Amino acid sequence: MNPTYRILTILGLVTVLTGFSEAVRAQEPIRVVQASSEQLSAVQLYNRGVDKLEKGDYAGAISDFADALQLNPEDADAYYNRGYAYHSLGNYDGAIYDYTQAIKLNPDFSQAYSNRGYTHFVRRDYQKAIADFTKAIEIDPENDTAYISRGNAYDELGDAEAALNDYAKALDIDPENARTYYNRGLTHNRLEQYKDAIADYTQSIELQPTFAEAYYNRGLTQFKLENIDAATADLQKAAELFQEQGRSDSYQTVMNALQVMGGGN
Repeated sequence: MNPTYRILTILGLVTVLTGFSEAVRAQEPIRVVQASSEQLSAVQLYNRGVDKLEKGDYAGAISDFADALQLNPEDADAYYNRGYAYHSLGNYDGAIYDYTQAIKLNPDFSQAYSNRGYTHFVRRDYQKAIADFTKAIEIDPENDTAYISRGNAYDELGDAEAALNDYAKALDIDPENARTYYNRGLTHNRLEQYKDAIADYTQSIELQPTFAEAYYNRGLTQFKLENIDAATADLQKAAELFQEQGRSDSYQTVMNALQVMGGGN
């Protein structure tokens, strides 16, 4: 068995139209652990847990991480990844506990703060979410996803100025992130800054042409500006993309909007 030790890093989570955000996952560079046979067994269990996590077998991953932690209770990464598995199953108490344990073992674990913040966000505890995102940024000032997530939390609290500032900082770090433009567009929309919102949705579409939510929201904004032809075209494109992606509920939402507008087939 290869004693390679792998860590699954969750790079960020953001809010989109559907109300639940997907985690963007990538592995960090491989680290080799020099260990005794007992420690090696913990590594093997950990790696098996990572494999299951990547396949969506969250219950199996939780079991393997738990066994690994029995052998090596000082493994911050195992707590971190088990926290993600718990979150994916809707066990937010378990997720927060595990992220907290990871932070205790590794106080500079920026991603653990970021993911704990997102769990607080999902529970609508926005002040705690902001505190965690802020800590993640203090540890890693280049953590653009923490800026995005903190911007989302500020937006939920009605602090549009703080939200826009965070989205701008995120774009300074990564100007090619379609979801940052999209989320900033939502904030502009809430402020009734419709032309700015359309500009942001358009930029997100240019960066990610299959971004159905961006077409949908741009279409609604065009409708508010009484640009009916443009609104209809965007909603029809959103419906097409949602259908291709197998997202039937979202597809039906768009079709209902088209019917109200008189642009349905």
